[in-house]
Amino acid sequence: MTALEIRIQRRKLLWRITAVVLSLTMLVGGITYVVMKRPFADDYELVDQLGGNLFPSAILSVATTNTQVIPPMSGEYVGNPKSCVAIKLKSGHANTVVRIELAETPFYARSVSTFVLPKEHTEYIIYPDILWRYNALRDNEQAEPISVVANVEVDGKDLGQKVRTFSVRSINECLLGFNKQLPDGRTRYVSTRLFYAAYVNEENPLIDKVLREALNTRIVRRFLGYQSTPEMVDKQVYALWYVLQKRNFKYSSVSYSSLSSNVVYAQRVRTFEDALNSSQINCVDGSVLFASLLRAINITPVLVQMPGHMFVGYYTDSAKKNLTFLETTMIGDVDLDDYFPDEKLDSTRTTKSQGEMSRLTFEKSKEYALREYMRVKDKVQVNKPNYLFVEINKNVRRNVQSIGK
Repeated sequence: MTALEIRIQRRKLLWRITAVVLSLTMLVGGITYVVMKRPFADDYELVDQLGGNLFPSAILSVATTNTQVIPPMSGEYVGNPKSCVAIKLKSGHANTVVRIELAETPFYARSVSTFVLPKEHTEYIIYPDILWRYNALRDNEQAEPISVVANVEVDGKDLGQKVRTFSVRSINECLLGFNKQLPDGRTRYVSTRLFYAAYVNEENPLIDKVLREALNTRIVRRFLGYQSTPEMVDKQVYALWYVLQKRNFKYSSVSYSSLSSNVVYAQRVRTFEDALNSSQINCVDGSVLFASLLRAINITPVLVQMPGHMFVGYYTDSAKKNLTFLETTMIGDVDLDDYFPDEKLDSTRTTKSQGEMSRLTFEKSKEYALREYMRVKDKVQVNKPNYLFVEINKNVRRNVQSIGK
């Protein structure tokens, strides 16, 4: 082989090596681009921020409002966060089109929704539209598992089906708050205690029966709300107190939730109908029950909560200058000496009539609740964690509706 032929062979070999190197470089670059930039969405997740729990009371109470008591997950999102169930995926190009189909369950019908993701190469949380079966949610009295089945298409490409099991909680479980996951990996507690307002039901049909019973006592001739003096407002409230006592309510401390989670926190609350039919209340049940009756006669109630306890307040005038409180647990057959140990009130039961004892417990409940309020007033009025002060007024009703029952 001549020297010229050797040089030609060397050049050919060099060209081949260069071509291979360039091909490998392009391949590595392409793989890196796909892995790091994800120019198209090829996978998705079914996600939520309540630990796989769906709360019917939270869904029902904001279904017709524009309020988000539960804020959306951190990051870019589209859709309505009130659905609670979400799809997480990364967009490819700008204006990626995503179609989400949720299969039918006992709690919602088959639901299909389409979204456009405006930004390229961006991770989105997508909240699909869900056709809830509201009656099924309202009638759910114990936790029940459901399989949420999702099918996702991105720009016409089928990404397949995914399944995740959720727990639909009882209608009696009120979501108090949850630990929200932050982008930096930390968590922040989010209070959702406003959902207590969902259990105040001033439109329950059974209220008319209670009001009729109260009028039959002749304590008041009619319910006028604030169209009367503060003294008459107080008298109307006492008429409600008296008739509930005549129904022989029993104090029941049951407030547990079957929920076991370090993500969400809930408390069991009896609905108005449950409390009235069972004649059992704890501090929360009694407070929302009494608040329902107060709203029904156009007196503005206030729910006050501190760690481990709740009581109800009400304004005695429309200008809201005077606020009075009631310890509703004293409606039941309780030991009065537990509240006022130095006064030996239980010893008066044998010397006073039922009406006199009812009036005594009413006045003492106001005294006790005011004492408790003054003790925590500074924390309650700014709604510190584990504290709550909320008027059940028209503004709150624009945010949280009654769940019914």
